[in-house]
Amino acid sequence: MNSNDSKAPLYQMNPVGRFCDRAADYVKYRPSYPAAAIEAILDGFGPPSQLTVADIGAGTGISSRLLAEREVRVLAIEPNAEMRQAAAPHAFVEFREGTSETTNLPESSVNLVTCFQSFHWFNPVLTLPEFRRILKPSGRLAVVWNLRDCADALTLGYTQIVKSASHNHPAEKRDSSSEPLLASADFTNVRSSEFAHKQDVDLAGLIGRAKSASYIPKSGPHLQKIVSDLTDLYQAHCNDRGFVSLVYKTIVYLGNPTDC
Repeated sequence: MNSNDSKAPLYQMNPVGRFCDRAADYVKYRPSYPAAAIEAILDGFGPPSQLTVADIGAGTGISSRLLAEREVRVLAIEPNAEMRQAAAPHAFVEFREGTSETTNLPESSVNLVTCFQSFHWFNPVLTLPEFRRILKPSGRLAVVWNLRDCADALTLGYTQIVKSASHNHPAEKRDSSSEPLLASADFTNVRSSEFAHKQDVDLAGLIGRAKSASYIPKSGPHLQKIVSDLTDLYQAHCNDRGFVSLVYKTIVYLGNPTDC
């Protein structure tokens, strides 16, 4: 990544194509989300079976299936064909091709729009009006991130290895990713909640979690260095069952569409 790339917004860094070779690692190694976060997103809506959710940037459907397990109807909007094809099916999830800017959904057609680990890849200037357009007036937007908790020693070590290997890729800097939502005229009453979460992984899982990031090399000496460093980290922290825990703070932002 050159210096010009580091200054470009993430939505200009090929957010669709860059994940084409990551689908298998996503399925195997990406973390889920805590039940309490899903409950907070759905709180106050009434019977889940009466809801339609547009899960934008759904990837391989991790979040879509969590919502569908509550008997919510989910329209999983994902532009990357490889990610859609890798997704495990669910009776209440329908995958559709689309983007955050062009969801191809009717106006005022969904109760809830969700973005799990995806909003930072979107152009907010075009995305947030589209979200407002497809939401019912009584609807809600939920933007969710699993942020690594570097107060934990293993998670701090993992973060340092990944940041070094990616040359501090901008996607590692999510502290300001919510600012467009907080400043948007399209949404009001934006509030946030935080939930504790962790992902227990063996050595293969720790390495696979790193490789699922689009800015980590898939082969060559740089990957070999990452594998070596992660192996050392794992050996220093693994428990007697052969696992380590990546610790997260799951942040949920909720907002309501402004009146037309």
